[in-house]
Amino acid sequence: MAIQLDPKQRQQVFALMRGVKTEYRLKQRATLIWQVAEDHCFPNTVAQALGVCVKTVRKWCERFRTLGVPGLDDAPRSGAPYHFDAAQRCEVLAIACDVPKHYGWEGQTLWTYDNLTETVNRTVDGFAMSRSSVVRTLKAEGLKPHKTQMWLHSPDPHFKEKVNDIVDLYLTDWDDDVVVCSIDEKTGMQANERKYETQMPQVRKAGRIEYEYIRHGTLSLLASFNIITGAVYAECRVRRTADDLLDFMEHLAAQNQDARRIIVMWDNLNTHKEGPDHRWTAFNARHGNKFEFHYTPLHASWVNQVEIFFSIVYKRALKHGSFTSTEDLKDRVMAFIARWNSGEGHPFHWTFRGYPMQGEAA
Repeated sequence: MAIQLDPKQRQQVFALMRGVKTEYRLKQRATLIWQVAEDHCFPNTVAQALGVCVKTVRKWCERFRTLGVPGLDDAPRSGAPYHFDAAQRCEVLAIACDVPKHYGWEGQTLWTYDNLTETVNRTVDGFAMSRSSVVRTLKAEGLKPHKTQMWLHSPDPHFKEKVNDIVDLYLTDWDDDVVVCSIDEKTGMQANERKYETQMPQVRKAGRIEYEYIRHGTLSLLASFNIITGAVYAECRVRRTADDLLDFMEHLAAQNQDARRIIVMWDNLNTHKEGPDHRWTAFNARHGNKFEFHYTPLHASWVNQVEIFFSIVYKRALKHGSFTSTEDLKDRVMAFIARWNSGEGHPFHWTFRGYPMQGEAA
């Protein structure tokens, strides 16, 4: 009756036994195998502990010895024959993969099982299918029309080249008189005041945050993250217009007036572009052409390190905050940034080294 688990099987069985999303039947069978193999329990002891008969313990031990971890799944069963042929089931799948509005469900973006069943029976001639049959048909193919995942595609034709350009800036060992800044704006910071005071967590009791709040307006945070030192220069503003950004950049230039070269990385927002007034050419000329601008690819904010800092600001200063006014919001955000610069600030350890560039075919 003894069972030996190799390291891989041991890991798989433990994951099934402890997994919070594991089906009960699999969890029970994995626990059964674990107790026999690792705890060296007798079948009678295991059966008593799990509330099953000894025959069940012997069955799954034998299945495991023969098939390994996959043997813990139910064996295929013949069951009743399909009432619907392959072509009919494909009709159901085709409808589930289409958008509801093509079948008269105006204003609806995703299918429900009830809507889908009604559409199948109304659209496909020659058979009627119950809701449970529709569900089984979709489940057999792993199709879940009511579930989606977020996805963002970059249409930039030079995506790899631009990413490699930005990553190269992160990985270069710069001279002391060069400043490399990652710049962006965090818009829509809300000065929300919780209607009742937040209750801090206690032993075995989670903290509680009042869901009702009073809105006092919003602010935008303009920030420059120095990728070499980790220092942040930032300003809170009511707006984030082109003039606001230009004013911010003038202040940033004054902060780094001793630098020989200032490299700026930012995204493709319209205020970051040259524009008909050639604002950034004129700005650069005023500062001895020491600025050098690099743009991230379209829809690639993840490559901009200031976004990492914005995430830190949100989690630590904004997420659970209660602000009595926009001025209160500004004071507390700027206080957090001051504390970051005085002791916590550090450059981020960038591990992504870019995409390998393929040369032209010979």
